[in-house]
Amino acid sequence: MLVNMDLNTMLLKSLAPEENTKCQQGLYFQDGKRRVDYVLTYHIKKTSSSRRHTSRLRDNAFTRTLRRGREPPPPAAKDDAEVGSPHHSMDHHDDDKCLRREEFESNLMEMGLELERDEETKTPGVGFVKIHAPWSILCREAEFMKLKMPTKKVYEVKHSSGVMEKINAFISKLTDPLHPNLEENRTQKLKHLSYPFSREKQHLFDLSDKDSFFDSKTRSSLVFEVLKRTKCTKAKFSIGITSLLGSGVYLAVYPLHDVSIHHYTLLYEEWASYSVFYKYQPIGLIRKYFGEKIGLYFAWLGVYTQMLIPASLVGVIVFLYGCVTVDDDIPSMEICDQWKNITMCPLCDRVCSYWNLSIACGTARASHLFDNPATVFFSIFMALWAAFFMEHWKRRQMRLNYEWDLTGFEDEEDHPRAEYEFRVMQKSLKKDHKSQKVTLYIVFPEKEKLTCRDRFPAYMTNLIMMLLMIGVTFAIVFGVILYRISTKAALAMSSNPMTRSNVRLTVKTTAAIINLVTDLVLLIFDVYFFHICVMVVSSEVPKTDKSFEERLIFKTFILKFVNAFTPIIYIAFFRGRGSYRMEECAHGGCLMELCIQLSITMLGKQLIQNNLFEIGVPKLKKLIRYIKSKRGSFQEEENEKKLQRYETDHFLEPFGGLTPEYMEMIIQFGFVTLFVASFPLAPLFALLNNIIEIRLDAKKFVAELRRPDAARGKDIGIWYNILRGVAKVAVIVNAFVISFTSDFIPRLVYQYMYSPDGSMHGFVNHTLSYFNVSHFQNGTAPLDPFHLGFHVDICRYKDYREPPWSLTPYEISKEYSTRPHTCNALAKHLHLHT
Repeated sequence: MLVNMDLNTMLLKSLAPEENTKCQQGLYFQDGKRRVDYVLTYHIKKTSSSRRHTSRLRDNAFTRTLRRGREPPPPAAKDDAEVGSPHHSMDHHDDDKCLRREEFESNLMEMGLELERDEETKTPGVGFVKIHAPWSILCREAEFMKLKMPTKKVYEVKHSSGVMEKINAFISKLTDPLHPNLEENRTQKLKHLSYPFSREKQHLFDLSDKDSFFDSKTRSSLVFEVLKRTKCTKAKFSIGITSLLGSGVYLAVYPLHDVSIHHYTLLYEEWASYSVFYKYQPIGLIRKYFGEKIGLYFAWLGVYTQMLIPASLVGVIVFLYGCVTVDDDIPSMEICDQWKNITMCPLCDRVCSYWNLSIACGTARASHLFDNPATVFFSIFMALWAAFFMEHWKRRQMRLNYEWDLTGFEDEEDHPRAEYEFRVMQKSLKKDHKSQKVTLYIVFPEKEKLTCRDRFPAYMTNLIMMLLMIGVTFAIVFGVILYRISTKAALAMSSNPMTRSNVRLTVKTTAAIINLVTDLVLLIFDVYFFHICVMVVSSEVPKTDKSFEERLIFKTFILKFVNAFTPIIYIAFFRGRGSYRMEECAHGGCLMELCIQLSITMLGKQLIQNNLFEIGVPKLKKLIRYIKSKRGSFQEEENEKKLQRYETDHFLEPFGGLTPEYMEMIIQFGFVTLFVASFPLAPLFALLNNIIEIRLDAKKFVAELRRPDAARGKDIGIWYNILRGVAKVAVIVNAFVISFTSDFIPRLVYQYMYSPDGSMHGFVNHTLSYFNVSHFQNGTAPLDPFHLGFHVDICRYKDYREPPWSLTPYEISKEYSTRPHTCNALAKHLHLHT
């Protein structure tokens, strides 16, 4: 009974009507002294204007209504009548949620937190519970979490001396305009020694200002730890706030954007502004406001963007080399030479006719821009670049760990997830039922665990679901192939000569645009695909949150990777190698088509789609939530009230984690490294995208998203392993592109093994085989054999096959069958010459 009276007294004090400037901003309680560290929101029903200014707060031990105003409470009989009236009664589901909230909030107060409820807001249908952690609770949680806090003891930071000091000073002065205007950028010679906080050793810490000793980021993270540990037994097997959010007991939980501190203003001016796109990011300030994990993400993004600068410069040089040497490329000159008058075989059956090789002049010249000896060097350079980038980030990460006092930090112990404990308990109860035991007892998770046999049905279901979603991507690619075949046949039958001459370019470009539109549609449904992945991973019942997150990231990455790279892999390695003549590559090779696909993907998907969605979708969702909140509107005088900070943050987009941000950059990293041999400008497009992406993400985190919980971490987790995997696969893929898609190796083989004078003269004729038009099968000969104005007896096609007059007509030629031996001989030849 005494506990109930104390709780009641605390709640009455929290609902005092005193207000001041700090309270009006919504950053403090009504007394203007206690800071709001966290906010819980929930759904409420207000049925009449008489209840508009009430704030109801229940407790398990006592059920009564607390009025925020000064009017006396109504008589008990009237209150009972109101409760019993049909207009004010709650259904069973809402009543169950209220009971859960009451128990959870009571348990929070027993943990030492102070609560204040506010239903007198401008946001209809939403109630707010403000949470404040007193000094004693902050100290207890800081000691429990082993937070390193700065002590009174300081030490001198030793910098390099002598020549290196002068060099560093010169570089620092040279790059000073690129640094944000922050005091912390000035070289600090003294640094506070950090030590895990202990209540018994408070004399070691500078506690002269207790209000600022724990900053807002630290306070919110400490309160969130309490929320996660607090149990609600009325919610079936739920532990902490996560399950209550999932069951709809609470709508949201978030810390407030602390607009009163100087850090927030600096972040908005020196980070979230497009006018400072050329400056370094204030990583230390980001970490102080958002926490280590978000700080590490933006640090990684900054390092990645900086590393793209040299890659972009080399890529532009390679492209310019192709532009300068295109007029000296002998194979292109031979294709464009109309006097050679090489007659090519039809590209399709019946409707297509013979054509002159000179028509492919433009494609051949364009292919040289990306398929030249410099692209091979660029592929090797990018392989080394990827390895150097990974090592550079490891070095940068270790330096940040030292600067942020994370050197001794170990990942926090992951407690079993509520769903895992529930499944373990179900298994134990089922086992107990089979053994026909009547006595009930508590089953601890350590004594039982889920085995692979228990998860086998879920694994099989998930495998089928993953294959089904990957099959959808392959079906889309197959649909694009059918479009190319049908469109090419239709355009080839056109009476317009200009249309027939540009069939390949038209089909390639429109097919790439269709792929872009398909990606746009898949991007719209990306949220649903993500929910499917969540369902797939949830069915596996991972034991810890870390295991759940890693499995979700891996499965999502597989789907994203397949969706993004399936069309490109098809063009690079499979197109033109099957039995479909309509899907053969142009004479310049498939590399040009691969380049078109990559350029449209990089420009369209990276620069337009992602940025447009990141800007538009949050604003649209925010507008929808605001419009919904205006329904059942208030009086005009209430509409004119200024929103409190916790109300403003309620309308912001919830923070969905860093997975989408990392995923977008990892897919881009794949575009930059995997097929860079066919598109040297990919690093440049990625650099331009990232310059916009950094400021866009910054503005989103500062102004468009609710403030995320300040999670701790010393690395980027599983993303580093994915990056390493992509970097290793990139070496193999680029080697395959050069070997099978590019003409680089065939040109070297011809130049050093078959050319009579060691030049590229005659290379085009060497790659073309002969076909006797009298050998066409029935129904496949061209309908218009005199399309070129003369009778054709022999036509040419790109392949290494014996001529029709040989003893083995149309069989694989000696040059093709001995290609591996030729490559070995070529290697020896090059080795002797070098």
